Amino acid sequence: MNFTAEKQKWVDTLPDLFRQVFAASEGEDEGKAIGALVTDLLSTTPDEDLIAAIAQDGPEPLGCILFSRLRFDQDPRLVFLMSPVAVRTDRQKSGIGQRLIRFGLDELRRHSVDFAVTYGDPKYYCKTGFHLITEQFARAPLPLSHPHGWLGQSLTGAEMAPFEGPSHCVSAFNRPELW
Repeated sequence: MNFTAEKQKWVDTLPDLFRQVFAASEGEDEGKAIGALVTDLLSTTPDEDLIAAIAQDGPEPLGCILFSRLRFDQDPRLVFLMSPVAVRTDRQKSGIGQRLIRFGLDELRRHSVDFAVTYGDPKYYCKTGFHLITEQFARAPLPLSHPHGWLGQSLTGAEMAPFEGPSHCVSAFNRPELW
């Protein structure tokens, strides 16, 4: 198994990977919604605002994480949102997801990213260094439907300090139903 950040090679296959994974776990409608989100992220987000982490074994991707820029109006730190995350259903529970997250966070560090946030299951994401954060610490771009899933981590070793001002996500994430 190899890891890569080269997303262009996989542009045509990644939306289907996410659609299949989310349809299997959350239902067909969620699969379609996340597949459409990935298509939107890959086609509308400027390259400097989108970083990928892809696990591959042969000609097919096993898993993928997309990281998109999150801007805070009054804070100079470089922040990326880790979402969505998918590992093929037949390869889940084998450690690929955790290794993929670690690879992705290392890729963010290589791009001098200061902080990563995600929105998901704390039990899972805390295994890779994420900590619960509040909306007072880092305002989400849109209201969170499950604030207990708002997580973050410093990628520089610096103490976690609250962010100043409101935040703005890339256009693909600027939809209330995603938050």
